[in-house]
Amino acid sequence: MGDGDLHEPDDLSDEELAGTASRSASEAAAAADAAEAAGEFDDIDTLSALDFETPDGLAVDPDQAVDYSDVDVPALLAERNEFKSIAQRVQAEFENFRKQATIRAQNDADRATGRLAEAFLPVLDAAEAAFLRHPDEVGPLLNQMLAELKKHGLETLDLDGQPFDPEVAEAVAHEPIDGGEAVVAEVLRSGYQWKGKTLRAAMVKTKD
Repeated sequence: MGDGDLHEPDDLSDEELAGTASRSASEAAAAADAAEAAGEFDDIDTLSALDFETPDGLAVDPDQAVDYSDVDVPALLAERNEFKSIAQRVQAEFENFRKQATIRAQNDADRATGRLAEAFLPVLDAAEAAFLRHPDEVGPLLNQMLAELKKHGLETLDLDGQPFDPEVAEAVAHEPIDGGEAVVAEVLRSGYQWKGKTLRAAMVKTKD
């Protein structure tokens, strides 16, 4: 047989038949994959056109309005108001606690500084005694100390000639006169206030 003649299938060897069958199977598999892919795209398009389904298998339209007819609106409003009232009450209690805590902290600070000022009083007593003997030399220093302490809340009680008040003065001497209301005749030891409260009562001589 010449080179230009075609071989009949019966003339193919076993190896040639196996190769032909392998190529045919590969081509068929490729064609099947392409057809399956095209079918998947068709399924996606088909799925997008379908309605969604609930777990129970009931069709649900995504654009359908939700029915709230069975909702107890008054009960929800009452619950909302109750929670709002609780929140307002908690906020008010917190504000009161914050204010009280601030006041307690300020009082604690005032007591602490008051004890420091009280410890400084003997120095002021010594300065006043020195002032009586050497007013020109000690006066400026004493005035400067009192001015600085006054900035922080310490004030000297000015009682000379004032009606006697046992809240701010202690009478250790008495000068009788023709009667009448007791007044401070002389301050024997200065008294002081710390931020409006008596830090130390003055020792005075009274007359009435």
